[in-house]
Amino acid sequence: MSLGIQGLFSIVVVLLSILFAWILLSEVKWDKFLKNPASPKARMLQIVIAVVIGYLLGSFILQYWGFSTMLQDFVE
Repeated sequence: MSLGIQGLFSIVVVLLSILFAWILLSEVKWDKFLKNPASPKARMLQIVIAVVIGYLLGSFILQYWGFSTMLQDFVE
C-alpha cells in the first residue's frame, strides 16, 4: 500500500473510532457525574473524552493491523 493511501486509511480509522466512541458515550448518564450535563463545558468534556478514547481505539486497530501484516512475512 502506498504511503498516501496508508495515511488516508489511518485518518479514516481514527475518525471512525472517534465517532464510535462518541456514539457509545451518548449512552452514559452524565447527570450522575456532572452538575449541568447540557452546559457547553460538559459537551466539551464529552468531546475530549470521545477524542481520547477514539484515538486510543484507532491506534490499537492500526497497530493490530500492522502486526498482522508483519505476520504474513513470518508465515511465507
